[in-house]
Amino acid sequence: MFSTYDVIVVGAGHAGCEAAAAAANMGSKVLLVTMNLQTIAQMSCNPAMGGIAKGQIVREIDALGGYSGIVTDASMIQFRMLNKSKGPAMWSPRAQSDRMLFSQKWRAMLEQTPNIDFYQDMVKGLLIKEQCCVGVITGMGHEIKATTVVLTNGTFLNGIIHVGEKKFGGGRVAEKAATGITEQLVELGFESDRLKTGTPPRVDGRSLDYSKMEEQKGDEEISGFSFLSVPAITPEQQKSCWITYTNQTVHDVLKTGFNRSPMYSGRIEGVGPRYCPSIEDKVNRFADKDRHQIFVEPEGWDTIEIYVNGFSTSLPEEVQFEAIRMIPGFEKAKMFRPGYAIEYDYFPPTQLHYSLETKRIKNLFFAGQINGTTGYEEAACQGLIAGMNAHLATQHKAPFILKRSDAYIGVLIDDLISKGTEEPYRMFTSRAEFRTLLRQDNADLRLTEKSYILGLASSERLKILKEKREAINYITNIINSLSIEPNEVNDYLNSIPTSPIIQKQKAAQLLLRPGIRLNELQAALPRLSEALMHNKQDALDEAEIQIKYNIYIEKERELVSKMSKLEDLMIPENFNYTHISALSTEARLKFISVKPRTLGQASRISGVNPSDVQILMVYMGR
Repeated sequence: MFSTYDVIVVGAGHAGCEAAAAAANMGSKVLLVTMNLQTIAQMSCNPAMGGIAKGQIVREIDALGGYSGIVTDASMIQFRMLNKSKGPAMWSPRAQSDRMLFSQKWRAMLEQTPNIDFYQDMVKGLLIKEQCCVGVITGMGHEIKATTVVLTNGTFLNGIIHVGEKKFGGGRVAEKAATGITEQLVELGFESDRLKTGTPPRVDGRSLDYSKMEEQKGDEEISGFSFLSVPAITPEQQKSCWITYTNQTVHDVLKTGFNRSPMYSGRIEGVGPRYCPSIEDKVNRFADKDRHQIFVEPEGWDTIEIYVNGFSTSLPEEVQFEAIRMIPGFEKAKMFRPGYAIEYDYFPPTQLHYSLETKRIKNLFFAGQINGTTGYEEAACQGLIAGMNAHLATQHKAPFILKRSDAYIGVLIDDLISKGTEEPYRMFTSRAEFRTLLRQDNADLRLTEKSYILGLASSERLKILKEKREAINYITNIINSLSIEPNEVNDYLNSIPTSPIIQKQKAAQLLLRPGIRLNELQAALPRLSEALMHNKQDALDEAEIQIKYNIYIEKERELVSKMSKLEDLMIPENFNYTHISALSTEARLKFISVKPRTLGQASRISGVNPSDVQILMVYMGR
């Protein structure tokens, strides 16, 4: 019934979809196994992609040849570029999506991808032979052989859903949990633990009074996520989101259910996401605040369902309903379904190589929430890397590894493998020490060529990249060489206001001034506008950023160069740390557990001091 596959991907969430697409597009014969083919790429929580640092990740996925950016652009109902008041290193795209259209588009793209087969069943175990994964065992008893296997089980591994004092097995509401894999992996020597996450109630949008809320419109310009030309909505077509607030009355009602909350009663063992707390957790932790922001987000074009962002909860249903009706605009709210918490198994990611292959079992890869992360974007990028490396493993080729200076994806994977996580990991710009280099606008310049060489990014992407590079060089040369006379520009400079010039100046010098943007300079200078008129906006934006922030970019490049010396110092695979008595006990135990591959990685392990790294360096020299 089943042939042998190059790659089997278990789970069809965001990680599984990207893994299957990546491996298939690189040439592997792929089987995507999921418990329900109707929920491929389902947005289990909020119907949105991107956001602070997450938007950078989606653009990196797209630059590498993944599908998340394309699907998001094709299904968005609103687009916003966050942090535009700050420098470009902080700009982060975010899109509100049509939940059903997002899933439909993902499935259509997968079905149109050659080399992918689909099968609906639960995977209950792995086929292991001589410490190597050679396939899977399904709930129906099928043994399916493969060269490599990628596990992307999401919240389904022994998942338990909590609503107040009620609890029942499930990986998502109305979907059963997956069993068997955790138990087998633990028997094989893997360490596992529990985490939790939650979701808010969904309500009937017709029952809300939007006149009591603040409207949040989309941007007047939609740049989107994909570097390809994907048909998207116009600014005028966007749907609005809305903002309202809780109040003390809401908090008082919520408190009446605390004694029946699974979180406070201790029935939930797993740790929840610190940066996306439940509403009861916010009320408890921030008792000094008399209100919390609630984002009212539509779920799509053709649905009345509303996602109540900021009101994640596992309190009893009747408490949720009473409290939510105390929020301004929600006085007559009708609830579609209550919020709930879910706890599930994960495997601390220090048990992985940088390729996301497990250290204990060869040709077995983990991606997504099984590694302790939270968020669609974090899962999707891991799936992409795991899928790429699963394919490369079938070809006996070296794995594809992104460094911290290459991408936010590199930061995420290095954080997971070097530091591990005891709570759901979420990406922030503050986690990236080279964020001036890792901007959302230049993801293609950083990554597309690397991916093309490996066979994932298409020739079309490479062509677009080369055209963009040529345009940036042309624009930069024009701006650096064009001399501006005082009488051409002083009226504009006085209007900003900024100091007028008294002698000729290069356009680049003017662009360095705070508050001056290239598009405004073009409008004031017909000669400059004429010279640049045939260039695309993304190339103009990129050239402007490179000129305005060149000094900061160069400083970071120097820092990367210095840090790379540690990254290039490889630690032998079976290095014996027990004989180095000068190491602190904590460092020795961490080194034995994590098995760092370079001195750079060793230096980033939690609990390791600079002196421990110096001692290790001395012993390696010997």
